[in-house]
Amino acid sequence: MTDRASSELAGGGTTEDALLGGQIRLRQPADGYRVAVDPVLLASAVPATAGETVLDAGAGTGAAALCLAHRVAACRVTGLEIQPVLAALAVENAVLNGLSDAVGVLEGDVSAPPPGIGPAGFDHVMTNPPYLRASESRLPPSTMKAIATVERDVDLASWLRICAGVVRPRGTVTVIHRADRLDEIVPVLSESCGELVVFPLWPKRGEDARRMIVRGTVDSETPLRIAAGLVLHERHGAFTREADAILRHGAPLEP
Repeated sequence: MTDRASSELAGGGTTEDALLGGQIRLRQPADGYRVAVDPVLLASAVPATAGETVLDAGAGTGAAALCLAHRVAACRVTGLEIQPVLAALAVENAVLNGLSDAVGVLEGDVSAPPPGIGPAGFDHVMTNPPYLRASESRLPPSTMKAIATVERDVDLASWLRICAGVVRPRGTVTVIHRADRLDEIVPVLSESCGELVVFPLWPKRGEDARRMIVRGTVDSETPLRIAAGLVLHERHGAFTREADAILRHGAPLEP
């Protein structure tokens, strides 16, 4: 798969795109795996502060890691990415944005993390796991996109347990995923986390949420809470003022 992914990148090349209204530059494959708004929203929901450490599990080309490091000065983000092509682009993107001191990238599998990623090793974890079950979808023609979006050897429950296992007590796990899989996410995170907050992401007012962010605090016993969430678009399609503040200006997602 690595050879196929490398061939895809060589064949299609890369583009340089902008996040946070141009504050972050992102080189990514021209075809196949492409960053949308999910990693930006994910980074906005992580309550990291200066001096804290964050693991970005499944970092891709580094979009979420870069957005968080840009917003929270002096935090340290480690990206873990299984695809060598995307991990290399993430390293390149950290340099491109002058954030190589704040963002490091390790190549490796979430289920078998490389040295440096161990139990209770981080203050926070953020993750945008593959969102399609292998049994319910046809693999995309792009190998890079298939690995990024379709569960393979690690299902969602296992992925989340691994993420929670590397967080220190009172640290947080933040995940963005499909709303129709909330019934899987909450029980798994509840095994080690309390103070669960669910942030629905409404496409427009009056429409069902298709994505949501869930954040839990390790070793907390505070009850689950459903936040008001975030409406992304006005009726005419433009971003709402609240979404624009996050997606273009890097504001945090308030609970």
